[in-house]
Amino acid sequence: MLKNKHILIGVTGGIAAYKIPLLIRELKKNGADVRVVMTESAKEFVTPLTLSTLSSHDVAAGMFPASSSETITRGTWHIDWSRWADMMLIAPATANTVARLAHGEAESAVTTLALAASCPIIVSPSMDVDMWNHPLTQSNILKLRELGYIVLEPEEGELASGLKGTGRLPEIQALLQAVSGVATGARKDLLKKKILVTAGPTYEAIDPVRFIGNRSSGKMGFALATAAAQRGAAVTLITGPVSLPTPRHVTRVDVESSRDMYQSVMRYKNGKDAIIMAAAVADFTPAETYKKKITKREHNENRLTINLSQTDDILAELGRRKGNTKLVGFALETHNEIQAARKKLREKNLDLIVCNNPLVEGAGFGADTNVVTILSKRGNIEKLARMAKIDVANHILDRVVKLL
Repeated sequence: MLKNKHILIGVTGGIAAYKIPLLIRELKKNGADVRVVMTESAKEFVTPLTLSTLSSHDVAAGMFPASSSETITRGTWHIDWSRWADMMLIAPATANTVARLAHGEAESAVTTLALAASCPIIVSPSMDVDMWNHPLTQSNILKLRELGYIVLEPEEGELASGLKGTGRLPEIQALLQAVSGVATGARKDLLKKKILVTAGPTYEAIDPVRFIGNRSSGKMGFALATAAAQRGAAVTLITGPVSLPTPRHVTRVDVESSRDMYQSVMRYKNGKDAIIMAAAVADFTPAETYKKKITKREHNENRLTINLSQTDDILAELGRRKGNTKLVGFALETHNEIQAARKKLREKNLDLIVCNNPLVEGAGFGADTNVVTILSKRGNIEKLARMAKIDVANHILDRVVKLL
């Protein structure tokens, strides 16, 4: 299964590191070429000599490994290794390593390599149950998913502390299956496909200080871009003003107004296999933008009237000009969601529409979860349970793959 695949394993300082020699042996049996990088604290649990013997390569133990072999020859070894790898597994990933990865800190050989690597990276956390359940750890795990890391959730069972709960490193066969799935191209069902995703709100200027906007965080669109890139697509992400990191292997285009969004979408739409319009584009924009800040001194009345005009209907324009491109829209509704989504699906000439209600628990603005219903032009309706937005994204992409 893994013949001639280059697998990079990052080992950090957790008791579950004792499983890694067994994993290396299984990877080698399956034909993989394995290299190991480890943190200084990992050496307290498993020796570099053991990992070197089993992998048949010198182990990069620490930031400045000493070696005269061909595999570790100079100060830029971490760049050489990152380019060598087909994929990377970080296991066990301690709470500290998870936090460092989530915040882009290159404080160890493992996190430095992860930052340098452009290959898919699986993070397999292992820690005590209370550490795993801590809100900061869960926030960091979610951030890793948003950044494009593949997180292999820990298993439930007896822990080193004697407690029982979630936090165990998966068994060897589960780790082997995860590595094999990524390394052999599983879920690469969008390889060579070109996907355009829009995300976030638009800001419609009233004056140099104020604007008309909405509460969109952009998280759903960014999750779609992340998931599509993980599945092999070449992804262009056009986003309104948000404070989210750019997903790995995604080309990002920042815009502000609905007019900016329209122009960028029309510029980048050609040659795309699918376009997913997850952005919350304003329906109206001020008919006139003031060049100076509006002040109370200049408006003594108790009210200020701002005339609005309709913005360009990007989705409708795409529907008229889509050709063979598959087009997915979103419908954010607070009542009569299904009826409104059906109407939009038909009128905009969409292939799929994703409907959600921000008043439903777990589906509000800025939430890390969503509750959606997916409607197709063939009349199929599928309501999904509440789940993380990255999982919603993959459900949507499953249907896009079938369309393609």
